[in-house]
Amino acid sequence: MNGNDFTFVLDGENIPFEPGQTIMEAATQAGVYIPHLCYHEEYRPRGSCKLCTVKINGHFGTACTMPVQPGMQVDNDTDELTAMRRRVVQMLFVEGNHYCPFCEKSGNCQLQAVAYHVGMQDSHYPHFYPLRNVDASHPDMLLDRDRCIQCELCVRASRETDGKAVFGLSGRGTRTQLVVNSESGLLGDTNFSITDFAARICPTGALIPKREGYPLAIGERLYDADDIARVGHRQPSSKAEE
Repeated sequence: MNGNDFTFVLDGENIPFEPGQTIMEAATQAGVYIPHLCYHEEYRPRGSCKLCTVKINGHFGTACTMPVQPGMQVDNDTDELTAMRRRVVQMLFVEGNHYCPFCEKSGNCQLQAVAYHVGMQDSHYPHFYPLRNVDASHPDMLLDRDRCIQCELCVRASRETDGKAVFGLSGRGTRTQLVVNSESGLLGDTNFSITDFAARICPTGALIPKREGYPLAIGERLYDADDIARVGHRQPSSKAEE
């Protein structure tokens, strides 16, 4: 097999890929956006949020976990998939307490941007209004569990990059919530730092720095003026120079 054989078909277009890449990696390398929330290029994919579900040779699968094969036929941009993703995003909104108009992350929030991308105009389902604690005990960071979507990115970043294992998930189903590794259960009683990679990987406003609210005017924020598919999701990097 020569290098020319390493292509697959994504929405009717031939896309080159490197052996060992997933559909997500190959699509991203080619500049094609596949909606996602729990995926980050520096960590082993989980496929937990299901937003990156695509059709692979006629069957559903997650783009972040599925290795590419030569000649594979993948559908990403279809009305069927957009409708499925819209329902997933709507469920994420009703399972938490997301108040976009006055959230400090508005305009830079990946969840909000994906909602716009899939054409979400209402939450569709009844809201759960969960009772979750807001933790303001840390001197530099606020943990607002109302905005947490249990993507586990902060869990992985703290454990695999920061070497601290500050965060974890506890509970099952709708009772699942982010917990902190301290005897008191408070973020302020851990060795968590604002300089940790986990402090800037959250795709929503669940982990935000204090005293930095609304730093950019409306219209200047990342997703204010254009769709996330065209802007491109800029994942934070753990590399200091970036």
